[in-house]
Amino acid sequence: MGKKPFIIGIAGGSGSGKTFFLKCFLKHFTTDEVCLVSQDDYYHPVAQGMTAEEIALYNFDLPQTIDHEHFLSDIEKLMNDETVYKKEYTFNNLNAVPKILEIKPAPILIVEGLFIFHFKGIAEKLDLKIFIEAEEEIALKRRIKRDFEERGYSREDVMYRWVNHVMPAYNEFLFPYRDESHQIIVNNTQQADEIILVTETISKELREKVLDSK
Repeated sequence: MGKKPFIIGIAGGSGSGKTFFLKCFLKHFTTDEVCLVSQDDYYHPVAQGMTAEEIALYNFDLPQTIDHEHFLSDIEKLMNDETVYKKEYTFNNLNAVPKILEIKPAPILIVEGLFIFHFKGIAEKLDLKIFIEAEEEIALKRRIKRDFEERGYSREDVMYRWVNHVMPAYNEFLFPYRDESHQIIVNNTQQADEIILVTETISKELREKVLDSK
């Protein structure tokens, strides 16, 4: 590639719709044009030796649960045109067999996660910071739906995590960086067209600014 990639940081609290935003955004580019590195794949392993009950109570919503040095190191490798190989995170599902992810460098590098603005070494490398937010009631409904359908958590488990882990972490480690972001996207709607339109606008600007200028 030669030139440093354009690095986009995308952060949002649980239930903000960050995953859907990313899905829509990535559809505008080929795999040669953009690559994605996710904070979720850099949790320190804790499942070994823990029971399912202990895992259910463990607070994953803290910066120290992330191996941010490894995270930063892999971002720098991608910046230096090196391919990264990383074991995927399986959300401490003891029965899941993790895949090895191959992340190839590209002109646009997306870094996403809850703490990416909090980790100074990572935040300093971001050319564009996008903050995605939703009203708490809407975000909670999305979280309950996801955790019940995809992870088998009860409503009680979800509410415990929300009150004791999720919201305190959001308020301390993400929300303070909201006004430092270059773009704030409010995602309270259930209408996919609105988010698709936002991603179209951003991707068009990036194509003109980053890809067509190379």
